[in-house]
Amino acid sequence: MLIEPVPLQGWRAELALRFARRASATLLSERRHRGPLRVQKALYPEGDSVCHAIVLHPPSGIVGGDELAIQLTLEAQAHALLTTPGAGKWYRSAGPWASQHCQFEVAAGACLEWLPQETIFFSGCNAAISSEIRLAEGARYLGWDAWCLGRSASGERFTQGAVHNRSAIYLDDALLWHEQGQLRGGSSFMDSPAGLAGRSVCVTLYAAGADIDPALLAACRAIAPQESTALVGVTCLPKLVVARYLGHVAEAARNWLFDLWCLLRPVFAGRAAVSPRIWST
Repeated sequence: MLIEPVPLQGWRAELALRFARRASATLLSERRHRGPLRVQKALYPEGDSVCHAIVLHPPSGIVGGDELAIQLTLEAQAHALLTTPGAGKWYRSAGPWASQHCQFEVAAGACLEWLPQETIFFSGCNAAISSEIRLAEGARYLGWDAWCLGRSASGERFTQGAVHNRSAIYLDDALLWHEQGQLRGGSSFMDSPAGLAGRSVCVTLYAAGADIDPALLAACRAIAPQESTALVGVTCLPKLVVARYLGHVAEAARNWLFDLWCLLRPVFAGRAAVSPRIWST
């Protein structure tokens, strides 16, 4: 078994997956990878119509100089759910930036669920994260980002380094959502009421491609976080729902996300929520 040496400038890893609808089944029809980023096999805990896949990054952490790229393509009427086996980790850097770029293409009538487990940013990391989601008319997307800034369980705060984030969602080539910014460790934004308000856990959920009725919006807003000091909000825009969570406890944030997903999935994915088995291991 040949083992590639680690390049001095960091890993370059790419993963490209294509999902296709064949009769009543969604198949992982194409799989390409370069470097330490891959999926092992297609899983079907909900039956043949929804393909689950677990994105693996064998080094178990991202360091300065690493570059990760994930490309997902869903053909018409396909339905795929992707997650990760555990928390992602971005380690302290001596200066170089690490990056991750996700590009998703979802054809008409298809549904993509991008539900990675939480990401832990170590104090001192330099992380650049971007995502671009392009939906055809009639496509659906459910996805989230769950960030833990610093290792709060070890008493570490995010006092150094930076996280740069950019996300964009297009529907039928029209820009539906665009957000970008840079969070610097130890900056006033970390504690400002207009920023993170002193919280170390920051979560965003996106549900795009469909409208929801007032009753469902009210039910989403009624979900009470287990963490009494958490700040939450749900905003409804045309063809888009954006939900935010600010708190200190990753598990409480995860549970709030799950409850929200359970409510939104029947509308955006046409199915009741079924947890990926990896979440229980």
